[in-house]
Amino acid sequence: MRKEEFDVLKDKIKDIRFAMLTTVEQDDDLRSRPMATHDMDDDGTIWFFTQDDSAKVREIQRNDKVSLSYTDIGSETYVSAAGKAELVKDQAKINELWNNYLKAWFPEGKTDPRIALLKVTLHQAEYWDRPGGKMVKLFQVAKAIVTGEQDQGGRNEKLGTH
Repeated sequence: MRKEEFDVLKDKIKDIRFAMLTTVEQDDDLRSRPMATHDMDDDGTIWFFTQDDSAKVREIQRNDKVSLSYTDIGSETYVSAAGKAELVKDQAKINELWNNYLKAWFPEGKTDPRIALLKVTLHQAEYWDRPGGKMVKLFQVAKAIVTGEQDQGGRNEKLGTH
């Protein structure tokens, strides 16, 4: 993805705390789980904390392709992104991203021997949203219902598919 595209993506997900991370299991089934986003770098990298012995880590070590889904129902923003994930054991980066909320998963703190980061480098994304305030959205939906015409108020764009 180009920097301008990642800036658009970053703006879309900046207020959405949790993503659904999808990995590929050993039998090629897809498996999704919620993950808290801890940082988004300007180069298209998204960071998550994890335990280094988790099932998701084993799945990523076998197949590094992942998908991230973000949803904000209130603003009608939906984002799907694809990239590659890798396990990172970098204490300096862990220290940089650490917050005490993480003690619920890592009771020993940032020096917990199982603590690691998932680094997801995105190569494409797609979003759907509906610009305008809530009243504009309600008006557009009501208009579609009254006129019988399909609602055209939403917006969809693919990023990183050049």
